[in-house]
Amino acid sequence: MRRPLRLVTVSLCILPLLGSGFEYREALPGYQYQFPHDHFEHEDFRTEWWYYTGNVTGAAGERFGFELVFFREGARHEPAGKSAWTVQDLYLAHAALTDAKGNRFWYEERLNRGGPGLAGASFDRRRVWNGNWSAQWDGENQTLDAVTEHFRFHLQLVPEKPFVIQGENGVSQKAEGRGRASHYVSFPLLKVSGTINSTEVKGRAWMDHEWFTEQLAADQVGWDWFSVQLDNHTELMLFELRRKDGSIDPYSSGTFVDTRGVARHLRREDFSLEPLSYWQKYPVAWRVRVPSLNLDITCHPVLRDQQLRNTQGGPSYWEGAVDYSGSQTGVGYLEMTGYEGPVKF
Repeated sequence: MRRPLRLVTVSLCILPLLGSGFEYREALPGYQYQFPHDHFEHEDFRTEWWYYTGNVTGAAGERFGFELVFFREGARHEPAGKSAWTVQDLYLAHAALTDAKGNRFWYEERLNRGGPGLAGASFDRRRVWNGNWSAQWDGENQTLDAVTEHFRFHLQLVPEKPFVIQGENGVSQKAEGRGRASHYVSFPLLKVSGTINSTEVKGRAWMDHEWFTEQLAADQVGWDWFSVQLDNHTELMLFELRRKDGSIDPYSSGTFVDTRGVARHLRREDFSLEPLSYWQKYPVAWRVRVPSLNLDITCHPVLRDQQLRNTQGGPSYWEGAVDYSGSQTGVGYLEMTGYEGPVKF
């Protein structure tokens, strides 16, 4: 369950100027996945993202959380133009770094059209990129590169478990109705090594890839999303969808991945998420319970202020590195949207 709030803001302004006429596919049950092609771009769906988050440490006690995210929003219209500069898709990317030891959080973003190779997600090149930010694939190994004004990283990611398909029957359903869903693939445990700035680091990461044309219903305002990488070599993804009336949508769900890499779908009634403390509007600490797994853990932020502040007029949101303690321990990421304005897409 992820998040192109800035891309939505930009596309709502730009897309009406471009015209329409291209009929995008819906995310429907029974989708036949084809890998490795499905790790890359799906131009026949309107929205798509590749989302990397991770927690790493250095030899001198440094602790970092990192994000590198690539978004694509379809802007196709008929007839297609012949120029390489014709806008067929908009590409947004963001990079963020949480420096726990330095008590700092940085965030940067960029927007591009595909143009003559400015951004894309090419199966032929085995690459997802926006300018000089990239995820280069070699089989299922992935190398991340990003250079910003405040930080840079070069990280190698190697899967320690196979990827999983989230949801049921090929879709992660988000609301009642045809096509209110995404096709959703995750690498729940990636071994990380490389450098952040000049510091050599090691740790673990999570990668999400989703593509869809519609998702949320009109009465859904946002979501709370958790990735959990436990020290007992199991992983958990949970999200709850919040409605305007304050209730939680029954299409909220999750996935548990056991030590062998086998995924189990979790329905809304299988887990509970309870806010414990707040930073400004955001519940940054939570109690997470999954009774069938004997799991009762508390989520604590590495830094309380890990808000991604929108510079282009839309709502900001909170996303950052977290620790888990309780019946098990571990690390992960937490994302919270819709607290400063409803999500629209």
